[in-house]
Amino acid sequence: MGIELQFLGWVIVLGLVQLLLAAGLSTRQRGLAWNTGPRDSSPPLAGVAGRSDRAFRNFLETFPFFAAAVLAVTLAGRTGEATALGVQLYFWARVAYVPLYLGGVRYVRSLVWTLAMAGLVLVLWPLLPAA
Repeated sequence: MGIELQFLGWVIVLGLVQLLLAAGLSTRQRGLAWNTGPRDSSPPLAGVAGRSDRAFRNFLETFPFFAAAVLAVTLAGRTGEATALGVQLYFWARVAYVPLYLGGVRYVRSLVWTLAMAGLVLVLWPLLPAA
């Protein structure tokens, strides 16, 4: 199994960790009764709970593109040094993104997001026809 699929697995683990973190912080703020109830209305989240939820939603916005690119490049047999670098860049940037977002760090968080997107492009690039 190539490094691309291994890192896809680790990115899934990261997503699960973010899901559990966001759910736990949300329940802490909204209460167990809300969590176990029908959730017909959801009070807005504030502070770290809100940032954790938004960071997880941001992950969900990019993950499908990353997963599709990894699977496609692997199935096409187009993996190489660039795709290996790309999956690692995406993963480690997404790992760094979480505490930066939770801490409310501006600018650096956006730079780290851009690095993750650069990693995604490195994975996607071998699938695109030469110009």
